[in-house]
Amino acid sequence: MNNNISSPFSQSRNNVYTYKILENLTVDVEVQQNPFQLELDHLFTMAARINPKRSFLFVSKVLGKHLAVDPYLSLLSGAVLSLLLYNDMREQSDPKITALLPRILQAMSSGEGLAEAYHELMNLKLVLPAPVSFIGFAETATALGHSMYQVFDRGAQYVHTTRHDIAGLSSVITFEEEHSHATAHRCYAQSEGMITGNDPIILVDDEITTGKTALNIIREIHAEYPRDTYYVASLLDWREDAHVQRFADLEQELNITITALSLIKGQITVHGQPSLTHDPMTLHEQLADIPVDTIYLNHLFAQQEGYASIDGNGQQNQASFMTGTGRFGIGAHDNLSNDLSIAKAAQLLGKQRAGQRTLCLGTEEFMYIPMRISSEMGEGILFHSTTRSPIYRSLMPHYSIQTGDTFPSPEDSSVTNFVYNIPEEHYDDVFVFLERDIPQERIQPLIDVLRSKLFQQIHIVICGPQMVQEKGI
Repeated sequence: MNNNISSPFSQSRNNVYTYKILENLTVDVEVQQNPFQLELDHLFTMAARINPKRSFLFVSKVLGKHLAVDPYLSLLSGAVLSLLLYNDMREQSDPKITALLPRILQAMSSGEGLAEAYHELMNLKLVLPAPVSFIGFAETATALGHSMYQVFDRGAQYVHTTRHDIAGLSSVITFEEEHSHATAHRCYAQSEGMITGNDPIILVDDEITTGKTALNIIREIHAEYPRDTYYVASLLDWREDAHVQRFADLEQELNITITALSLIKGQITVHGQPSLTHDPMTLHEQLADIPVDTIYLNHLFAQQEGYASIDGNGQQNQASFMTGTGRFGIGAHDNLSNDLSIAKAAQLLGKQRAGQRTLCLGTEEFMYIPMRISSEMGEGILFHSTTRSPIYRSLMPHYSIQTGDTFPSPEDSSVTNFVYNIPEEHYDDVFVFLERDIPQERIQPLIDVLRSKLFQQIHIVICGPQMVQEKGI
């Protein structure tokens, strides 16, 4: 999969893998279901987590969040997960998928032919037998949920939850993600019937540990907008038997069906507790004088006008969000315009590249549109994103997070952001994608981090309109 982070695990017995993460921290992984027979080493590695609620983290090699990946690999991981939904809802196999699936899995395993496999799947223009609504969880699964939704030609809608508090809008659902470092989720679905109808809902997260968050949101949705069918889709599902029973109990209580879909289903056993004894982030005192340019793409992408967001300091940002991300809900009628805008943006940005090795960097929730753009910018592109997740770094051999940098979030200076594993002088240039315009002083800390990595050129890509200063923050 063209990801050079290896996983320090040993297979002690059938389907049980032992991961030594750090001294005094080991995790056993027992694989119970693996529908596509994927290699665990191709899907994830592990790291220690700076979070008292949970000591470790599965670091995805396909998600495009913490580790740089070929953007087509990330898009395919969501697409393959959508095929589990497609087969379950049809209750029978599709000969077209049966024929194509081996080539998709081979591409994901080898890292070769990813673009061809992805486009061949998308060209099938699959249609589900009934309308559905996808909900992707912020921040990590916004692109995963979107890539699942995008596989289907019509009959599907998509919205992702958000950490943003948007003035003038009421969240359709609000819930807490209890084990997370940033817990509050809001959902501003504006499309009629997306949550309020009776179509099946597919909740999408990158990983399920207990499933409690999914059950809470199902209960909340069902109290206001009852329906018969729910799905919970994830790359990894680590629920224990008691957690699985809670799903069955809620099914019986509400007279509903909840189907869990995942690339890997198993259980984990944690041994020990890591001793995190030093500051895990890198500080940079001397910065290289690397050129920075700003590219505006607002002429290509439609904007959601009229809604200001309120950050953690109580300050408002009047700049427009995009409509095509799914933050406010999208359907099949949005897909064509999105695809055309993405293609034009990729063509424009591809001409701005400073070399053959380019990093494209999404920011927090803003992942799918940048991922799609980067996939069409040419060869030699890798993609990942900034994050709110604090992960411990270590230079120990085979450890997944070797470097880490911290800075205030450009969107909300009360929030700390991180970016991981950007080696010095590894890339020729970097494109940083922001969903909307932000005052320069908010972007500068991230620029300072990137200057320390010795890129030849830093491109700041603003997908929203240029901010009028008197209407700024």
